[in-house]
Amino acid sequence: MNRRWSILIVGLFAMIAGCAYQYGLPYLIPALRADNGLTLRQAAIVISCPVAGLLVALALWGIAADRWGERVILSTGLTIAGLALLAATTASGTPALGACFFVAGAGGASIHAASGRLILGWFAAHERGLAMGVRQTGQPLGVGLAALTLPPLAARAGLAGGLYLLAGCCLGAALLVAVLVRDPARPETGEEHRGGSPYRTPVLWRIHAASALLVVPQFAVSAFALVYLVDARGWDGATAGRTLAVAQVGGAVARLVVGHWSDRTGSRVRPMRTLAVAIGVIMLVLAAGVISGREIATVALLAAAVVTVTTNGLAFTAVAEYAGRSWAGRALGIQNTGQNLLAAATPPVLGALVTGAAYGTAFGAVVVFPLAAALLVPAGLGTGQPAAEDAQDASDLSPS
Repeated sequence: MNRRWSILIVGLFAMIAGCAYQYGLPYLIPALRADNGLTLRQAAIVISCPVAGLLVALALWGIAADRWGERVILSTGLTIAGLALLAATTASGTPALGACFFVAGAGGASIHAASGRLILGWFAAHERGLAMGVRQTGQPLGVGLAALTLPPLAARAGLAGGLYLLAGCCLGAALLVAVLVRDPARPETGEEHRGGSPYRTPVLWRIHAASALLVVPQFAVSAFALVYLVDARGWDGATAGRTLAVAQVGGAVARLVVGHWSDRTGSRVRPMRTLAVAIGVIMLVLAAGVISGREIATVALLAAAVVTVTTNGLAFTAVAEYAGRSWAGRALGIQNTGQNLLAAATPPVLGALVTGAAYGTAFGAVVVFPLAAALLVPAGLGTGQPAAEDAQDASDLSPS
């Protein structure tokens, strides 16, 4: 297998390992309550600690990746995460568990900065969209892995059983990275932007802002789809869960299709703007269907579960390409920080609307975010701009 595709597969496994515990810990809530005597509120606080660690460390890992390269940053961060999860198996009480999960989240933040840099360095501009789409499937696949494995493991072996699996995935990914990943050729610092920061123009800030706004409909759907189908439509939980799992697989496939689309069109931002408008329309149909009580609301909800996740890879690729390899780690760290901040804020804010009004009001309030994002996406930005040297043929990037 070509070296760069084997590196991409290892990077995908690293993403799956990281996302499985960063976003999959809710599947261990019953074990947290049974084994550690936590209340639901305490368990909710504990499972949010990895995201808190992620937010604190993202930009720092990005700076480190720009300075020392991807391989050492990925393997170090994954090792820290794995050891912290192992420590959590012997921790008890909210503070100790929270501290272990916080450290694990901080270590795993390295994945989000460094793995994107690998794609920028190893893949030419005409194939980066698809490659980044492959990388981005790590999130739904990681959450799917958690959904399939953690509940039965916890039922048989308690909380420790699930944590051992998550720790093993992180440590295994760290080993694979150390053995198989090689850093691409690195440009001289600053050469891609003539010695200046790519942030001296508003382009990156606009992409950051647009992609953060697009996180709101994504997490509105992921947070409330199951409970809406059960509470408002009368579905049983198992059927709703299986249906949404299929939609999540559809979202993973859609990321690949959209990435390939951006490669063919020679632009990340044009498809991103088109999809932002489509998301706004779908959320409007969803809100109208919920308010009117019509069955189209269910169709729109499932469509939203697929479409709302499609812009992440486009934004990541656009940020990495515009920043160039000497700035990509920092830029992706800022990108992830903004997205995760709005992702963390979306469920509680919309939850208050659901409690005080109805699902239709909450979904309707989301419509403005993707439409605003479509206006913010910068126009006229092609693939590989302005770091033209990154668009060299992939064979030039491979070691002889």
